[in-house]
Amino acid sequence: MKEQQKKKVIAVSACLLGKKCRYNGGSKQNEDMLALKETHCVIPICPECLGGMKIPRPPSEILGGDGDAVLDGRARVLSKTGEDVTEHLISGAKKALQKLQREGIEEAYLKESSPSCGVNLIHDGSFTDKKLKGSGVFGALLRRNGIKIRGID
Repeated sequence: MKEQQKKKVIAVSACLLGKKCRYNGGSKQNEDMLALKETHCVIPICPECLGGMKIPRPPSEILGGDGDAVLDGRARVLSKTGEDVTEHLISGAKKALQKLQREGIEEAYLKESSPSCGVNLIHDGSFTDKKLKGSGVFGALLRRNGIKIRGID
């Protein structure tokens, strides 16, 4: 009998898998991410929910830098209503990282442009849909901890 091959374990932003956890109560379901379930062991992850943020919630953007700047204390994450949600994003990112490390995950597919999960792009903090190069808080934390990240639109 053939020995069954072990599937690679990866993390995917929960919203990309159809979970309605985005700020507006919606998802960004991505068929390519759903198809990964056939070949990989997929762990859905939402650092914002792990950080205690409600669904729905006002949109949030990083002001004064990117996720690295937030982690270094040089930038903040504010909601469109002006609430400082920095600690929610940092706390959720740390909890999510711990979960992924326990699972032995070396790779994550994250929702691009998110203040948490952005990999290459984030919104610029003006709430005008302008984007700039940089990672979200969770994306930056994963990169700092040697987990390969890929941005998915």
